[in-house]
Amino acid sequence: QVQLVESGGGLVQAGGSLRLSCVASGRTFSSYRVGWFRQAPGKERAFVAGIMLSGGTIYYADSVKGRFTISRDNAKNTVYLQMNSLKPEDTAVYYCAADRNDYGPYLFWGQGTQVTVSS
Repeated sequence: QVQLVESGGGLVQAGGSLRLSCVASGRTFSSYRVGWFRQAPGKERAFVAGIMLSGGTIYYADSVKGRFTISRDNAKNTVYLQMNSLKPEDTAVYYCAADRNDYGPYLFWGQGTQVTVSS
């Protein structure tokens, strides 16, 4: 069992940057695949970025490649999402997620943090 708490959301102008953090409880965080998702108003939750356990392979949604960077610090039980060159269409609630398996749906989810990008 792991609990996830996101922070770092807020209001930013287009072109600006934000860094989201997600702190996990538990002492085996390094054994979890982690990812970030987002849900915009009226839309389904969508994958943003993830780090697999196997080899630490990192994946990004095409819409954020080159602008967002996911990273993790296992010593701090924290996963980050650095978001640069933000666009109004990045406005959403951002969620972090974790799972002990490299494939299949994520089992553990945070409560989300709001990111609003003004034009």
